[in-house]
Amino acid sequence: MQKALSSIKPYLRWIILGVTLFFLAKTLKDNWEQVLEIRISHSGWVSLGTAFVITIMAHVWSGWVWFWIIKEFNQSVNSRWAIRVYLVTNIAKYLPGNIWHFYGRITETKKVGVPVEIAILSVLIEPLLMAAAALAFALVGSIQENFFLQFLCFFVVISIVHPRILNLIIKYLVKIKLKFKKSDLDAVNELKLERYPIKPFLGEICFVLLRGSGFLLTMLAFNTIEFNQILLIFSVFSLAWLLGLVVPGAPGGVGVFEATALALLEPKFSPGIVLSAVAFYRLISILAETVAAGLALLEEKIHN
Repeated sequence: MQKALSSIKPYLRWIILGVTLFFLAKTLKDNWEQVLEIRISHSGWVSLGTAFVITIMAHVWSGWVWFWIIKEFNQSVNSRWAIRVYLVTNIAKYLPGNIWHFYGRITETKKVGVPVEIAILSVLIEPLLMAAAALAFALVGSIQENFFLQFLCFFVVISIVHPRILNLIIKYLVKIKLKFKKSDLDAVNELKLERYPIKPFLGEICFVLLRGSGFLLTMLAFNTIEFNQILLIFSVFSLAWLLGLVVPGAPGGVGVFEATALALLEPKFSPGIVLSAVAFYRLISILAETVAAGLALLEEKIHN
C-alpha cells in the first residue's frame, strides 16, 4: 500500500489540478448562458476597482507582517526592504513547484546578513500563520450558532501557532518542502521559536480580513449582498483560500480556490454569479500582485 502511494505521489498535484479544472469546466459549460447574461453596472465597476485597491493593500500589509516575523528572531532589517522583497518575489508562487517565492525571499534575506536558518524559518512560519488566521475565520463563520464549538475550534487554531506545536510543524515542513544544504537544514532544526508570535498572528488575521473584503466587493459587483450573508462569504472565502494555500495541485492555488468557492456558494447564489465573481477575483488578485511587484521595483529604482 505504501509503495503504491509513493508511486502516485509525484503525480498527485497533476491529478488534483486535473480534477479541479474538470469541475470548473463542467460548471462553466452548464451555466455559460447565465454568465453571458450578466452585466456590470457603474457601481459594480466601482466595487471591482475598490477590490483591486484593497487587494494591493493586503499584499503590502502581508509584506509588513513578514517583516514582523523576521524581527521575532531579533534581526535588524529594514521594513521598506522587507516589503519590497516580499512583493517582488510574490508573483513567483505561480511558477510550477509553488516554492520559488520562498526561495527568492530566503536568497534575498541571506544577502542582508540574516542567518540562513532564520531566513528559512521566516518563510515557513508566514504561511502557517496565514493558514491559522484563515481557519479562524472559516470556523467562526460556519459554526456561529454554537458558541461551545466555536470556542473549541478557535482554541485549536490559537494552539497551532503555539511555539511547541509550531516548531514541530516547521521541522516537518523543512523535511518535505524545501531543498537546501544539509547543514542549513540541521541548523533550522536546532533553532526554535521561543515565544508566541501574537503580533504576526494578529497581522495575518488583518491580511485575511483585507483579502476577504476584496472578495466580498467582487461578489457585490455582480449581486446584491444581504447583511446576514457577509459572514458566510467571509467564511467561504477563508476556507477556499486556505485550501488553495495548502493543497498541492496548482501554483498560487489556481483552480482549488475557485472550485471550493463555487461548491460552497452555489447553494446560496446563482452559479453564473459565483462563476463571474471567482473569475474576476482571480484576475484582480493576479493584477494586484503584478502591480504591487512593479511598484516595489519602481520604489527600489527611485530609492537607489
